[in-house]
Amino acid sequence: LSNLTTIYLIHGKGTGALRSAITNLLQNQPNIKSFRLGYPAEGGSGVTVVEFK
Repeated sequence: LSNLTTIYLIHGKGTGALRSAITNLLQNQPNIKSFRLGYPAEGGSGVTVVEFK
């Protein structure tokens, strides 16, 4: 896992509760470079793409 630079967190679209919880968690992590919702080909708003520092 230490060699990973990007991960795709699949949380589904649903109500957005899990997406919100993930966003809140990622905002406070010092080892996260950036995160965003997926592009349509990646799963759109059902996926959060996370880049590590």
